Amino acid sequence: MIRQLRKIFSTLVLYQDLTEEQPEAYQWFLTADNELVGIHQQELTAKDSQLLNTFLRPHSIVAPKMTTEEKAWQYLITGGNTSDTTSIPYRFIYFSFQRDQIDPHTFKEAVNEFFLKQVPVLWENDHEGIIIEENLNESISYEAIIDVLMSDLSVNIHFFVGPFINSFPEAKNAYQSLTKGAAVVRKYSDKAVVTYIEAIPYMLIDLVDDDTRSDIIQFALARTINDRDLLHTVKTFIACNLNVSVTAKELFMHRNSLQYRLDKFSEKTGIDIRDFRQASAVYLALLANV
Repeated sequence: MIRQLRKIFSTLVLYQDLTEEQPEAYQWFLTADNELVGIHQQELTAKDSQLLNTFLRPHSIVAPKMTTEEKAWQYLITGGNTSDTTSIPYRFIYFSFQRDQIDPHTFKEAVNEFFLKQVPVLWENDHEGIIIEENLNESISYEAIIDVLMSDLSVNIHFFVGPFINSFPEAKNAYQSLTKGAAVVRKYSDKAVVTYIEAIPYMLIDLVDDDTRSDIIQFALARTINDRDLLHTVKTFIACNLNVSVTAKELFMHRNSLQYRLDKFSEKTGIDIRDFRQASAVYLALLANV
């Protein structure tokens, strides 16, 4: 659809690709795929706007004006050239919250308070974007940010934390990898904070074709495939690092009852769920079985 619209409206731009001009110069719409596109006000007639409103959702942009530093980062992640092959360590943190849950200006102010300085924030739209964390002496707890935003502003937010990078030319690839990874994470996890390392199993299973995915599920889960309670127990056991005591507390279950369920899984599948390698295979099968 976007390609077809570009043939009609030459100024059409995706919000995340906007660089020089401000959002106020454009009229914004949400597509059926939830992409935010803008067309310059000067190119639109009243009839054009009325027509676009019939198959696109009008949308108002309230994202903060980009700082000079944010414009420089935007230039890098969109493939801008730089002769500087080194840099201070930095990483991208993808964030998302429900649309209209918090004003982007308020969100950015809250983030700056945690970092105790102005932090570059690049917005994909008015409820998603990336924070750029640079050369911090102390690591930031994104769980703590969530706790404060939930308690003070009732905002339900998710973070996907990328790895640290030491080269500016890598910014474009790192950004693309992060945004692709964030889309995958949303499919497999409801955790509020997920790191790139934690997301690797999600990315691997997402690359598997449908036939192989079906085989993995069938062979690893076998006769337990329709036993939701048993699979929930097994998934919790793996999430608790194969620790029986921690799992029993998490599930509010007696150790003996938990032990019985784990034995039942092993009996039905032939898999020793207490063995790390076999448990890893089961974990991938559980991810595939979404």
